Amino acid sequence: MTARDNSQIMTVEEVAAYLKLSKITVYKLVKKGQLPGFRVGNSWRFRKDRILEIMSEQMPEEPGSN
Repeated sequence: MTARDNSQIMTVEEVAAYLKLSKITVYKLVKKGQLPGFRVGNSWRFRKDRILEIMSEQMPEEPGSN
């Protein structure tokens, strides 16, 4: 893993800030399987590219983009 790859791993706090959610909401989304993450010891970690992918799937298309 390179330093650049390492910066693509996010903590719960970073994901919450990035998505403008509370940390509790992030934990709930993980539990429901709606937000992919993995555990490192007792902490959750998230790949930024997967978060962006999920966001792009969830966002509605803008009018006139067809």
